[in-house]
Amino acid sequence: MKAYRTKASKLRGTNFHEVRKKAFNIYLKIKAKTKRRPYIRSAYFKKEKVFLPLFWQHLFDQENWKIRMKRLQYFEAAIELVRDNKFEPKSKENPNNSNEIFHRFMGITNELAVFYVQIKENKRSGQKNLISIFPEK
Repeated sequence: MKAYRTKASKLRGTNFHEVRKKAFNIYLKIKAKTKRRPYIRSAYFKKEKVFLPLFWQHLFDQENWKIRMKRLQYFEAAIELVRDNKFEPKSKENPNNSNEIFHRFMGITNELAVFYVQIKENKRSGQKNLISIFPEK
């Protein structure tokens, strides 16, 4: 799998609240552009919409705030990756629901930190949702 090199770096902050504030401000700018559900258009999916609200719901399902902070640090880079990346992702069918496909994209920040972005696609409707952003272990 090829990795997309982003121009964005990790969001800086000494605690979760600082990083969340910066990431949420980026999200609010995207949200202000539409009256309905916030989305970004993906270059890989031929400029189809990738919806963002499911990411925030999934993020706050995590119990540990340290995990949340590590994932939010890559938010700006992940948005750039989804928008501009044209490299083939690693795709697989959801084992729990045969109606869904998970696409996993690999990215590298300008600080050479590797991260992954996971997008869930519904086979019937073709709707795509950003589910998760996480660093390489």
